[in-house]
Amino acid sequence: MIEIISNSPDETAAIGKKISSFLHEGSVAAITGKLGSGKTHFTKGVALGLGVTENITSPTYTIINEYQRENSPSLFHIDAYRLNCDKDFEDIGGVDIINSGGISIIEWSERVPNSIPENSIFITIEIKDSFSRIIKIKGIDNL
Repeated sequence: MIEIISNSPDETAAIGKKISSFLHEGSVAAITGKLGSGKTHFTKGVALGLGVTENITSPTYTIINEYQRENSPSLFHIDAYRLNCDKDFEDIGGVDIINSGGISIIEWSERVPNSIPENSIFITIEIKDSFSRIIKIKGIDNL
């Protein structure tokens, strides 16, 4: 497991950008963390690293945002906060999406634990203080 301290939202996004180099067609990054921990900032960094030029916003109410990338698989930004279980995830087409060949980033992934593939990259963001976060990453050896 890799453990990194981030001291700002920009640093959190920069760490996400570094993680993007480990993501490829069919990859899933499962993110956990409390409300306000920086999950969406992290995802913004991943998207930037993958060449997404659109503004990344939390899909809390839409649940899934898809970002098209030229000559590359789509990026799916999924927010499972409003889902109660894996069946809800399946009912909205989540399993089909993560098996579609795109790259999937799933915030609040702990709400759909049985839907997350074993070979995913697992990211936990813990609030250390007002600005600092501890970011723990499993599924890659080094950054």
